[in-house]
Amino acid sequence: MKTSDTSEKGFQKLIVKELVEKQGYIETKSNDFDREFCVSRAGLSAFVQNSQPHSYDFIRKKGERSFFSRLDSKIQKNGIVEVLRKGLKYFDKTIDLFYPKPNSLHNIKDQQRYEANIFSVTQELYYTADNKNRLDLVIFLNGLPIITLELKNAYTHQAVKNAIRQYKHDRNPKDKIFHFSRCLVHFAADTDLVFMTTHLNGKNTFFMPFNKGLNDGTAFAPFGAGNPVNPEGLKTAYLWEDIFSKESLGNIIEKYAQVLTEKDPDTKKTKKKLIFPRYHQLTVVRKLLAHAKKNSVGNRYLIQHSAGSGKSNSITWLAHQLTGLYDQSNIHPIFDSIVVVTDRTVLDAQIRENIKAFAQVKKIVEAVTGNASDIRALDPCETSFSKTTHMRLALENNKRIIICTVQTFPWVIKAVQEMPAKNIAFLIDEAHSSQSGLAAASMNAFFSDHNILELDKDEEGNISTEDLVNHLIESRRMLKNASYFAFTATPKNKTLETFGCKQTDGTFKAFHTYSMKQAIQEEFILDVLQNYTTYKSYYKIREKGTTPRGNKITRDSIYETQKAYKKLKNFVEGNELAIAEKSRIMIDHFNENVRQLINGSARAMVVTKSIEATMKYKDAFDAYLREIRSPYKAIVAFSGKKAHYKTGEELSEADMNSFPDGNNDIPKQFKKEPYRFLIVANKFQTGFDQPLLHTMYVDKELSGVQAVQTLSRLNRACNPHKTDTFVLDFFNNAEDIQEAFAPFHTTTVLSRETDVNKLNDLQEDLDKKQLYCDDDIDRFFKRFYSKSERSLLDSIIDRVASDFEQKLEQEEQIKFKSDAKSFVRTYAYLSKLLDFNNPYWEKLWLFLKHLVPKLKVENDEPVENILEAVDMDSYRIHKLGTTNISPDEDGNIIEPIPVSTGAGKSEHEYDTLESIISEFNKRVGNIDWGEGVDAREAEQILTGQIPDKLRADLETLQSIKNSDKDNAKITSDDKILELIQMLMFTHTGVYKKFMDDSDFKKQYQEFVFDVLWQEAKQKANAV
Repeated sequence: MKTSDTSEKGFQKLIVKELVEKQGYIETKSNDFDREFCVSRAGLSAFVQNSQPHSYDFIRKKGERSFFSRLDSKIQKNGIVEVLRKGLKYFDKTIDLFYPKPNSLHNIKDQQRYEANIFSVTQELYYTADNKNRLDLVIFLNGLPIITLELKNAYTHQAVKNAIRQYKHDRNPKDKIFHFSRCLVHFAADTDLVFMTTHLNGKNTFFMPFNKGLNDGTAFAPFGAGNPVNPEGLKTAYLWEDIFSKESLGNIIEKYAQVLTEKDPDTKKTKKKLIFPRYHQLTVVRKLLAHAKKNSVGNRYLIQHSAGSGKSNSITWLAHQLTGLYDQSNIHPIFDSIVVVTDRTVLDAQIRENIKAFAQVKKIVEAVTGNASDIRALDPCETSFSKTTHMRLALENNKRIIICTVQTFPWVIKAVQEMPAKNIAFLIDEAHSSQSGLAAASMNAFFSDHNILELDKDEEGNISTEDLVNHLIESRRMLKNASYFAFTATPKNKTLETFGCKQTDGTFKAFHTYSMKQAIQEEFILDVLQNYTTYKSYYKIREKGTTPRGNKITRDSIYETQKAYKKLKNFVEGNELAIAEKSRIMIDHFNENVRQLINGSARAMVVTKSIEATMKYKDAFDAYLREIRSPYKAIVAFSGKKAHYKTGEELSEADMNSFPDGNNDIPKQFKKEPYRFLIVANKFQTGFDQPLLHTMYVDKELSGVQAVQTLSRLNRACNPHKTDTFVLDFFNNAEDIQEAFAPFHTTTVLSRETDVNKLNDLQEDLDKKQLYCDDDIDRFFKRFYSKSERSLLDSIIDRVASDFEQKLEQEEQIKFKSDAKSFVRTYAYLSKLLDFNNPYWEKLWLFLKHLVPKLKVENDEPVENILEAVDMDSYRIHKLGTTNISPDEDGNIIEPIPVSTGAGKSEHEYDTLESIISEFNKRVGNIDWGEGVDAREAEQILTGQIPDKLRADLETLQSIKNSDKDNAKITSDDKILELIQMLMFTHTGVYKKFMDDSDFKKQYQEFVFDVLWQEAKQKANAV
């Protein structure tokens, strides 16, 4: 009785059967393969004879060996992709080696040529004469090998890892079929998983996953590595049923596969890289093209792909193919131009070069710069040199792909608005770095000119790019003559509502997802949440006796509490004493645990909250590195210039780095020795891909999207020596980081759209205070748009602001101001996104937008002023521990834009300076000594009694005074240990803390030694 063939050979035969019977392949024999020229002579001859009979006769006349020899040398030089696309020049003829599928079925001649392509498959191919090694399967196109496969079978206890091992260790890269770019790709596959590589390099070969993901994005469930159960066959059947179909492979050869040349900026050497799309990249581009073809222009698409997943290539492939996308009649192109928007000039240039490499027609790519020379190249007679003019001319000249940065985007939108007959596709890589320095200033100026609500900024005045793009699009409504393709790893609620797909249950989801979870499980990127170490600072602040402004700030001054706590924490953590202590911990940790990693080339990034903090860290790093005679140096990165916190001198990053060669190309310099530390302030926290970056030291609040984007700088896994990452965090706790990553670990879903009725509730709450009437709103609106004198506007606003101060109690003032701000923020968003028409809301929005800045709450001090009233009292730091953070996969549903309606409670809480300082010290001033230990007494022993006893020990002091620093430290440590051991029975809790907590022990010994060393040196200098 016959049974099912569950062997590896059975798996192999199943694939061949599918390809031959359903995909139109022919099966060839291993003997047909010419090992010298790495080609199936019979297959190639049959293709040329059938499709180009005159060329075939010419080849026969000249001698086939001459033809095969030239073909072999051209593939060796240019690669299989270029030879297939461009053919082979042989004497005075061009021999076509592949015919792509025509865009239209009406093109009968090209369709016949396409059908002349011969796809074939060979089992057990003997590919070299030197040994008996065989390849399980090889796929040929017109006699040229394009894909090799090693297959394994779970039923015989073999898995895809064994196939990968076979390629790495049993396949010689010097054999011709494995030469670089001789084949498109090499697959390792079993019945569950598929992996691929385009370059065999022995044990250093890097295989990438080529899997769907567990649920293939068809239902809301956690996305992970692997493939879903296939009810009609094997889990990996998509490989031979879909990817290896004639149409699919032909499309990949024509539109995706590419050999790119990269130039090393240091050595000036060039290196070639063969690109073959990964499954998620191929799938998303094809799905987007199919949807756009069916639904034409005017749609929005959100693509949520993990950081490090190759979004740049996905954008390149999509842009390139949208230029040739026709409507369902295959007669009219859907889009006149494709506009690629990115926030990084590096990516801007990268995408531009990638697209040029793919484009078959020259000069179809235009970068919008506003430069006179670029504009004159489009129109020699043009006299207006602006970005709007440049964009207009690019559209008029039918530039198919136009690339701009996000700073240029406002002028691009304006130009497109003025040309409604043009259909545009916007490809937006929007979830990356903040716009800082001069870029932020220029964007603010643009916003101001167009009366757009000011965006949220961080401490340095930087604007989130995602917020920026959303506002730019909202401010001019979604253009009807445009489709939007937004790529992001971390969509915010506003981004999901703007670009996401609305589901039948009212939620919003991305059009396509390649999750962080899947990328990590597939080992394509590293998990930055493993080895996450947190530190906690303990400190106290006190009120100053006087302030620079006299008695204006008092204990009764009122501040918004949460902002005050944040400001105070930033003040303490930015203190020079605190930064010096943290710098020592970072450098010691690096020297002990990091520097030897990644084959001795590991780098670290220090993330700070501001430019001033970056300057302080640079000075502290330089001092301690000199002190320990370290060969390493630190680099700083920030935008613009800043007055130095000590000297007041205006300094740029270039001034502080002072590179010997004068080149302040930070990514380039960071690769070199001796630079191992990169200290940043809102720069390189996103969009910076450096595989040597292993460790991150965080001294800045990270939350939500920013946390994910910043920490993801570590996740690049393309270096074979990089197997893990490490984060040492001085500011955030593990729970907050876990909460930040949870929404983006699998797929992010917006629970519902923003409730427009909340605007009704806000309006009612505001109106019933009777601070203004309908006539006030109407008069202000009319005067504003008739460009009346400012005094006529201010007279209305000032009267309402006066009534606000005189007629409302403090709690009412807080609530009214909060509601007014909520109305302004929410209406500015919803009015551009949803279809409703309420003239009163439009007028009220304009009125409140100008009123809010004039509303002053009694005793409500600006939170910045609180720093004038406080001073540092004490500071110490303690390691909490290392953990592997696992994001909660139930936390991937996010809520829409919050709309506060007061509900009887103010949006913010306020308190007095005295209460804030007291509560702040309670929160941060106490070490967890454990049960039964009096914290006040423990602190007194450690900071008072023990240092006093050492000061009184003349022998110890003399030894410290007469020794070098290293030996003096040993003496001090020994004496501290002796004194601590005396507490074993009298103060057991303090003794256990010192003996059991190595980090605490080290820091305490350094604290005491620093005190003694400084005193000893002062006495020596006095003598």
